[in-house]
Amino acid sequence: MKVIKNILVGVLTGASVVTVLLLLLVGYSDRIDPVDHPMLACLGMFLPFAVVANILFIPIWVIFKWKRVWIPVVGLVLAYAPIRTYFPINFNADKEPPAEGIKVVSYNVCGFGGNYKYEQAVDTVAGYLKRIDADIVCLQEDMGGKGGNGFEKMKELYPYNDTIHFSNDVIFNAIGIHTRYPIIRKERLPMSSRSNGAIAYFLQVEEDTVIVINNHLESTHLSTEERNRYQEVLKGEVERDSAEAELWYILKKLSLHMADRAIQARTVNEFVETHSDYPIILCGDFNDTPISFTRHTIATHLNDCFVSAGCGLGLSFNRKGFNFRIDHIMCSADYKPVRCFVDSEMDASDHYPIICWLKKVRNQ
Repeated sequence: MKVIKNILVGVLTGASVVTVLLLLLVGYSDRIDPVDHPMLACLGMFLPFAVVANILFIPIWVIFKWKRVWIPVVGLVLAYAPIRTYFPINFNADKEPPAEGIKVVSYNVCGFGGNYKYEQAVDTVAGYLKRIDADIVCLQEDMGGKGGNGFEKMKELYPYNDTIHFSNDVIFNAIGIHTRYPIIRKERLPMSSRSNGAIAYFLQVEEDTVIVINNHLESTHLSTEERNRYQEVLKGEVERDSAEAELWYILKKLSLHMADRAIQARTVNEFVETHSDYPIILCGDFNDTPISFTRHTIATHLNDCFVSAGCGLGLSFNRKGFNFRIDHIMCSADYKPVRCFVDSEMDASDHYPIICWLKKVRNQ
């Protein structure tokens, strides 16, 4: 009996160590360049599974050999940084926002289409944004509208408005800003994409010139049919061989466009570096998860507002099977994020809006 127990403990030890190593690989996969290693760069999507696997080993070791409970505990401690990035816990996240500061909203409005739920989608989205009463609203897919013209409706709410169109024969897209602050000028960041991009807006905010960078980075380009098949795989409605082939196909497609976003993320980061003498607010739909090369690269010189002042997963994309936080707000050291959250009650798009209050912390 003792021999059997020793063998079992040995096997469990090996499995626990491997689980820790996998957690670290997954957690720090945002350092892996998708251009060089596209499939490995996709590992960040599986962080929750790696964390749960390590947590499950804690009661196992308590039962079989409590002295080895340190293995998963050390793994979780070493992976603290990516775990916090993915699932931040800030006990003051719900405190009252500052009386003075800037309120920012980033929202992919899906062409003001209403997410198949609202016939008067333009009025629904505009009414929501009117209630939110932000100082700066950055919209992605800021065009069209069900029940009206979304961009024209936003001009009723804000004195300063602008949008840039990106389009090809198949996809029509636009990035826009709506704000209380005068727009001094704008600059389109150089990116190779048919329907995505980033715009830097220079705003006059009191005595400061503040740069607001609105991003809509490369899409995953998964069709509705491909998304539906993926959901069928998750539900177990597809035979095993077909399910494996389908998952492999989806991962390959995701990794291909993750490499595109990596190049775009470098462009954004270079712009931030060369304009470091300005206060910067950056936001948008990254189409990438918190543990990704894209987010990690763009956050090199910026503070991720949700990580600093949010709480929980903050899932911003609401399509089943693809529930991730892919919408982000970041800022330079000129601002302190005070409160940041994803409003999952606003369901007029396939994205939820992310909202943040920023407090100025130093004079320019």
